Amino acid sequence: MDRSSLRPPLRPLVGVTACLKENGRGGWHHTVGDKYVRAAIQAVAALPVLIPAVGPEFGEDAAAMTEALDRLLDSLDGVLLTGSPSNVEPYHYGGEQSRQGTAHDPARDATTLPLIRHALDRGVPLFAICRGLQEVNVALGGTLHQLVHEVEGRRDHRSPKSSDIDVNYGPAHDIEIVEGGLLHRLLGERRVQVNSLHAQGVDRLAPRARLEAVAEDGQVEAFSVPDAPGFALALQWHPEHRALENPVSKKLFDAFAAACRSRAASRLVPPMRAAAE
Repeated sequence: MDRSSLRPPLRPLVGVTACLKENGRGGWHHTVGDKYVRAAIQAVAALPVLIPAVGPEFGEDAAAMTEALDRLLDSLDGVLLTGSPSNVEPYHYGGEQSRQGTAHDPARDATTLPLIRHALDRGVPLFAICRGLQEVNVALGGTLHQLVHEVEGRRDHRSPKSSDIDVNYGPAHDIEIVEGGLLHRLLGERRVQVNSLHAQGVDRLAPRARLEAVAEDGQVEAFSVPDAPGFALALQWHPEHRALENPVSKKLFDAFAAACRSRAASRLVPPMRAAAE
């Protein structure tokens, strides 16, 4: 018997982006919400790898940053861009200065924006959630509304701020899915219900992005990047919450997982064998 056939499949390595936050004691923490780690483990069947917010360490040395990102991405089978309470700093997209008290994370911006461009160009599967969607849009030349609820005609997309997490992440509104797009192919539906926990949102969609879904008020809820060599999908809502219990979330994570497994398999083919084939 070939005992190798009895081994469980190797878990793909999925990079999970982190935020940099003060710990209240004069220090800083690179943090990732447990729900994203659990989604990577349970819904993607992956081994999550923390990507710390280290962009500022490279300063203006673009070559060093490029080398570091390329080495990192060579070792990963996918990238999961997480949500966060912080806003992308508006100077990255030519926006007006934020209001006083707005949460920002410049270290994360300096890490994720170049990471996104490199991951897309190298065909590394990319799944972006909430702030992650906003980062992808900015990284590719799009712009953002800092306060969607103050835009004429838009609803309040912020969460209820309940002490019950299931209330905060509960269904909030329908989205209309673009016919024939990636999201439509993955879900097989034109309308689904999603949660909503964001103040910032897409204003002008990036040139490389393809619209995949909008809310009933016209706010962008999903887009893909068709010219990327690999899987690339960005969602404004939070599918990671109870991902295995939600049929829509499960289909989306299944698609990302399949792309990650495919990359893992191609990375593990010995170079000489690959050349022979």
